[in-house]
Amino acid sequence: MRITPKLLQKAVDQQILSAGQAEQLRLFLEHEQPGPHFDFTHVLYYLGGLLAISAMTLFMTLGWETFGGWGILTLSLIYAAAGIALLHRFRNRGYAIPAALCGAFVVALTPLAVYGLQQGLGLWPDDDSPYRDYHRWIRWHWLYMELATLAVGAIMLWRYRYPFMILPVAVTLWYLTMDLAVMLTGGDYDWELRKLVSLYTGLLMIGLAVWVDIRSRFSGDYAFWLYLFGVIAFWGGLSLQHSDSELAKLGYFSINLLMIGVGVVLMRRVFVVFGVLGSLGYLGYLAAHVFKDSWLFPISLTLIGLLVIYLGILWQKHEHHLSQRLRNRLPQALRELLENRHG
Repeated sequence: MRITPKLLQKAVDQQILSAGQAEQLRLFLEHEQPGPHFDFTHVLYYLGGLLAISAMTLFMTLGWETFGGWGILTLSLIYAAAGIALLHRFRNRGYAIPAALCGAFVVALTPLAVYGLQQGLGLWPDDDSPYRDYHRWIRWHWLYMELATLAVGAIMLWRYRYPFMILPVAVTLWYLTMDLAVMLTGGDYDWELRKLVSLYTGLLMIGLAVWVDIRSRFSGDYAFWLYLFGVIAFWGGLSLQHSDSELAKLGYFSINLLMIGVGVVLMRRVFVVFGVLGSLGYLGYLAAHVFKDSWLFPISLTLIGLLVIYLGILWQKHEHHLSQRLRNRLPQALRELLENRHG
C-alpha cells in the first residue's frame, strides 16, 4: 500500500498524527522510497531519457555512415563521456532517476561504438548491414556488439547500481540468444526456430529475473526489466506456436492461468497481464470455433465470470490469513523477498 499525502492528511484530520509528524513522515518516506511515481515530473524524465536512447538506437539514420568507422567511434565516445558527466552531476544533486537514465544511455551507446571500431579496423562484414539494422534483423555478426554491451552494462551496474540500467542489458540478452541461434545453425534461421528460441529465451530470462530478484531482495528492484522482456519473449513464442490439437490448446490456456498465479505470488503484474491476454485468447477461440453455434457457451462464461468475482470477494475477506499460509510454504529467500519488496 502506498502512503499518499491524502492519506497523511486524513490521519491529521482524525488526530492520529499531528501536522508536523505527518510532514516528517512524508519526508522520511520520500527519502527511503525514492522510486519512480506516475507524476508529470517523472513522465518528463522518462520521456526525455527514452527519446535520447532511441535516437542513438532504434532511430539511428544512415547519415552517420558518412562519418566512417573512426568518426562513429569518436562521436560515440564523446556522447558516452557526456552521459557519464551528467550522471555524476545528477547523482551529486540527488536526482536518482535522471542519473539512471544517463547510465542507461551510456550502456545503449555501446553497440554503436563497437560497430564504429569494427568498421575502422576493417573487420566489419561486407554484406551491406548498417548499424540501424541491429534492432531490425537477426545476424550472427552482431555478437561482438552484444557481448560488449553486456560487459559495459555489468561494469556500470557494479559502479552505479541503478536498476533502470538493466533495461538495455535485458534487451541485449534477448538479441544475443537469437543471434547465437543463427550462428549455431549456420545461418539457417526459419520462422519455427525463431518461435522456439523466443520461448526458451523467455524462460531463461524469467529464471534469471527470479535469481536477481532474490539476490537483490534487500535493495532496489533490479529484476523488473528482466521479468518484462522474459515474459514478452516466452509468451510471444508460446502464443505463436501452431497446433491442431485441442489438448495442446487447453495446455496453452493452463499455462496462462499458471502465469496469473505466478504473478500473484511474486507480485509481478506482467505475468498477470499476459496471462489474462492468453486466457482471453483461448476463450475467444472456443467461442469462434468450438462453440460457435452454442447458445449455452456465453451463459456458461457469464456464470464462470460471476464465480470468479465471488472468489475475489472471499479472497479479500481472508487475504491476510491465506497469504500468510501460502508464504509459509515458500522457501525462506522467497519469503524475505516478498516481505521486503511488497510488505
